[in-house]
Amino acid sequence: MWFLLALGSAVFAALTSILAKVGIEGVNSNLATAIRTFVVLAMAWGMVFLTGSQGGISAISRKSWLFLILSGLATGASWLCYYRALQIGQASKVVPIDKLSVVITLVLAFVFLHEKFTWKSGLGAVLITAGTLVMVL
Repeated sequence: MWFLLALGSAVFAALTSILAKVGIEGVNSNLATAIRTFVVLAMAWGMVFLTGSQGGISAISRKSWLFLILSGLATGASWLCYYRALQIGQASKVVPIDKLSVVITLVLAFVFLHEKFTWKSGLGAVLITAGTLVMVL
């Protein structure tokens, strides 16, 4: 199931890039990000209430609150950078660079989460980086 959800994420992320590139034309990138964020916020809270998950709010620990808030700030910064880059650059170049987040995540997961860094993940990181450079240069 996780694979299908991850694949769905990739498809929707691709649609996000194409739809955003078309929609951002003539719109301030910060305003476009705010509009997108409002829609995501409404959709996320809709899913919370649809699934009856709102009761779990009181059970969230201080640590989880802190890291969820920091994650939200990182997401916001990412989206602001992404939309501005998408507005002034070509989607076919911006998106591959954005996907270097996979490589950065592997390194951060190894350093901070002590996850295994295998020869396969190393090779994958090198190939992703090489593929990004090929696409962008």
